[in-house]
Amino acid sequence: MDATSMTDELTRAEGYMVQGQDEAARDLLSRLAEDAEEYVDRNCPVTDELQWFSFPTLFDRLAYRRVENDPRELRDVGEPLDRLYADLALACVHTGDYEMAAASLRQAVRWNPMACEHRLNLADLCRIAGDMNECLALTYSVFERASQPGHLARAYVTFSQYFQVSKKPKAAAAALRAARRLDVNESALAVALDQAAGGECDPDGVGDDEVEGLLAAEGLPEGANADLAICMLMCAVDYARMGQGDEATRLTLRARDLVGEQAAMALMQLIRSDEDEVDDANAS
Repeated sequence: MDATSMTDELTRAEGYMVQGQDEAARDLLSRLAEDAEEYVDRNCPVTDELQWFSFPTLFDRLAYRRVENDPRELRDVGEPLDRLYADLALACVHTGDYEMAAASLRQAVRWNPMACEHRLNLADLCRIAGDMNECLALTYSVFERASQPGHLARAYVTFSQYFQVSKKPKAAAAALRAARRLDVNESALAVALDQAAGGECDPDGVGDDEVEGLLAAEGLPEGANADLAICMLMCAVDYARMGQGDEATRLTLRARDLVGEQAAMALMQLIRSDEDEVDDANAS
């Protein structure tokens, strides 16, 4: 496989879908998936010491290490396989094959476990199929792995809807309030807020001081996993040292959007303090 040619083919398939040629897109993506699976079977053996992934960035690899505590050596397969299977899932949804779409999304999650959009889309398919337990399990896994505030907001919305059906309006309101705090332009959140306005699940019906307790009672966190913000800021520091200022700024702003400016500044100070201690120890 060649990463450049696969990327070109994925772009072509995505163009087919934009033009409404979903069958053509599915055929192309299915052929690519068959080739990819043959290549992986032949060249990427998984062992107790070695695992292959398709992490697009250094941050994804570092975040995976921090969240999963996977002791194995991680190697990059060198191909955007999570994008391939996510595209195939979308083409299958467009052609009405939800079972194949779910199977493809599971492959997308396998290749990039930190890509929460795949988990959330798979959770939606599980909900449509009537498997609410799997839907909630996948959605819950997002709280520990979300590095984008929009993904975190979608997870809160899903649980808010579940709490509403379960006759827990206060918990539903708290989940929506936590999602709203993230200040993101997320369509699912906008719809949920509009539907809840003025009702018993209205997020304005609970106070900020109540949110943490209401969510904790349901086993949910109040915000993002700070470890992921630390990973982003550590990567930002590394990029800054390498002279890649734009990438450093992007990751710093992403961490700020995830946990808030005050928390991001405190984490950055902690990272710099730890680095100063290491530098002092090396100097002595």
